[in-house]
Amino acid sequence: MEEQKLVELNMDCLVNVLGRVEMDSLLFAVPYVCKSWYKVSLDPVCWKRLVFPHFEQMVMKRFMEVYQSIGPFSVTSFINSIVRRSNRLATALVLPDYCTKEALEYAADECPALKVLELPNDLLKRESSIIPELISKWRNLEQLRLERPSNLEEILHQISCHCKNFFGLSVIDSEIWENEVSAIVSLPNIKYLILRGTFIERKSLVMILQGCNKLELLDIRDCIGFEGDDELLNLASHINSFKLGSSKLSIWHDEYYCSYDSDCGYDYY
Repeated sequence: MEEQKLVELNMDCLVNVLGRVEMDSLLFAVPYVCKSWYKVSLDPVCWKRLVFPHFEQMVMKRFMEVYQSIGPFSVTSFINSIVRRSNRLATALVLPDYCTKEALEYAADECPALKVLELPNDLLKRESSIIPELISKWRNLEQLRLERPSNLEEILHQISCHCKNFFGLSVIDSEIWENEVSAIVSLPNIKYLILRGTFIERKSLVMILQGCNKLELLDIRDCIGFEGDDELLNLASHINSFKLGSSKLSIWHDEYYCSYDSDCGYDYY
């Protein structure tokens, strides 16, 4: 009996550890270590964090080679098969640029426990119109990271209506105008706000500083549209972590995009 309990404890620890490894390792390495690791790799708890690799051809080719007995796989089938492994327990989902509309809709249906979501630029450009309606299916959503969203105001409105535990927003390489700022301020529990590398006017920034009273982190480094000064620092005095640096009032449009570092988004989850 003690031996059995020890085995079960060891398996629980292994599930906890393997649930932290990258997806490609969980697919292509872990199952082939030994039988017990293969068994653990099938546990839905190992698939609560679905962080898809961003290199479509490489990943798909390797997936086909390893799982060739299954038959031909489309991108949609590949993403759906991974989402299915979580057995509706997934709490974090980082989708790749090559994600299809069908796979996005499937993920919305099969990830009701989702807390963290990241949507890349290419996916947002193709499927921006359906994102707001999908938000209602992620009622447990707490954190969202978007790259160049074209309908941020509408997305935030749906979050305000359906996601009562939402507290973290990251928007990168985008333009944040007054109506979108109003939508941000309307989020009642916003604590972490990352707008690094965006265009935002000074008056809009003041709206955020005055309206978001629960902010614990605000990252507005490398922004265009304002310059940091003592007044902004004073308005931000209630924020534990206020990241202000390298922001400029204006710059040539092409220079802005050439100098922007697409990897500068703040990983707060």
